[in-house]
Amino acid sequence: MSDPADPSLMTRLTGKTALVTGASRGIGRAIALRLAGDGATVAVHFGEREDAAKDTVAEIERHGGSAFAVRAKLGSDDAVGALFDGLAAGLGERPLDILVNNAAYGDLAALFQGSIEAVTARQIDEVFAVNVTAPLLIIQRALQLMPDGGRIVSVSSVSARMAAPFQLAYGMSKGAIEVMTRALAHELGARGITVNAVAPGATDSNINAALQDPDLRERLSELSALRRIGRPEEIADAVGFLASDDARWITANIVDASGGAFLGPIQ
Repeated sequence: MSDPADPSLMTRLTGKTALVTGASRGIGRAIALRLAGDGATVAVHFGEREDAAKDTVAEIERHGGSAFAVRAKLGSDDAVGALFDGLAAGLGERPLDILVNNAAYGDLAALFQGSIEAVTARQIDEVFAVNVTAPLLIIQRALQLMPDGGRIVSVSSVSARMAAPFQLAYGMSKGAIEVMTRALAHELGARGITVNAVAPGATDSNINAALQDPDLRERLSELSALRRIGRPEEIADAVGFLASDDARWITANIVDASGGAFLGPIQ
């Protein structure tokens, strides 16, 4: 969470509410902790790991923040309805000020076998159902609860700007998120709602087990201008900025939070 000793952070989102999808682990957990540390009441969405979601809520509450868990298995037909039923129970009559679309298709082994020769129709459907369709439908519902001046932030990926044949379907889905971001920023600007995205690169979290391999970590670190793997808190900091009033004049932007990954030949 944000440093409790910094009063400027503890109050910047006071009185605000936020929904973070996929917030039980990894980057989503870090985002939930950051927004709660900034003063927001956070709905911690999870799909299957209730224990991890409860741990995230408990961590927020230990630092004096406010949070509650909401369960919905994104990609299923009734997921969005279940998500907003749980959100309504937790928020009561309060509006939803901030939406962070972080949840993404989690079969990492399949994602890294997604070349044109290997990709299947089922894989494409599963990836797009969670990574594209769900965020769009969640935004559609969230807008009914969001006041003018709200914030929408989605998590994209450097896969949307780099040629990675092994992540073809995943990269395509994140490209769709970036198109959605620009289109909705244009449409929702009249309401003062900003719509942005953050694009991480390789990030060291407990759901990226492959990054524990020393050789892979070294190779990915060498592909970053800053020569290391990112940390979930660094992605959360970018989201926290975009969710704050400091970013009130920023919309339709894709913020690269990859440490400068895949910029060109390494010198």
